[in-house]
Amino acid sequence: MKKGLRRGLKVLGGIMLATGLLLLAGTAYEAYQSTQDMKSYPPPGKYYEVSGRNMHLYTAGKGEVTVVFASGWGTPNPYVDFSPLYDKLKSQVKIAVYDRFGYGYSDYTDDPRDVDTISEEIHQLLRTSGQRPPYIMVGHSLGALETLRFAQRYPDEVAGMVVIDGGSPEYYSRTDLNTPEWMMDGSRFLVKTGIARTLLQSDRMMASLVIDPNLVTEPMKKAVTISTLRHAYNDNVMEEVRNSRTNAACVLENKTKFGFPLTILTAGSEESDEDSHAWQADQANFASWSRHGTQLTVPQATHSIHNSQPDIVAAEIMKLVKPSSDL
Repeated sequence: MKKGLRRGLKVLGGIMLATGLLLLAGTAYEAYQSTQDMKSYPPPGKYYEVSGRNMHLYTAGKGEVTVVFASGWGTPNPYVDFSPLYDKLKSQVKIAVYDRFGYGYSDYTDDPRDVDTISEEIHQLLRTSGQRPPYIMVGHSLGALETLRFAQRYPDEVAGMVVIDGGSPEYYSRTDLNTPEWMMDGSRFLVKTGIARTLLQSDRMMASLVIDPNLVTEPMKKAVTISTLRHAYNDNVMEEVRNSRTNAACVLENKTKFGFPLTILTAGSEESDEDSHAWQADQANFASWSRHGTQLTVPQATHSIHNSQPDIVAAEIMKLVKPSSDL
């Protein structure tokens, strides 16, 4: 019995030692590779100084109207994430995709991640980079809050808005979006030890965790992988989600009916539980934030409707662009 126990302990000890060595090797490789990554991570757009730090803005296209894109929470690389959508628009309009601090190619910041600070940073970036309002604002998911607050603070600079599967301020004000610390710590561990890098080599895992690799170019696949590993749940990103309820309350406190058209796009769902019904009701009511609000449910769409059904999203944006071009 004792002999069998000793043998078992030796096997367990060997496994633990081997695991430790693998993790140590993975950590060393990840540290080296992350340094190498930055040599092949040139920004596709330009840097502009905002609040003393570099903020990245990608612009393309042509036309008199500029469509400004606000990514959802935790999107590692907005330039890549929105590409299936803006590729369908840039022959008709100018597009501007910004990276909040802690995202994509932008710096990190010590400034608070409240919605007033964020909307002011966006305003400063657009002004400094020479963009011409009024804009069509497009916000995905939690990015809806900053686009709404931008419109409240700078009403003359917004001609229309499209929200892509984003909740209303009422919804976010009563919903706790905070992610458990153990999950964040686990994700950082996977990145630090090189496990996450290995997982992202699988197209299936990339499609599940980040974006369908079939939708983007090879350089974009590399860029989004680097971004995911670089920004995994950093302090700026985490503070955004911790502030989601207070940010929503700020937008609610300043609620007035918008005079510009507002389109709410909702991913279709076959679920019929209580949460799904509440979400659908919220989406229908969200359109009432504008005197010209509409809500459209997009069948066979994922939460990232701009990836799964970009043609539909592009068509809805262009409905707002055409009358704007006469301004």
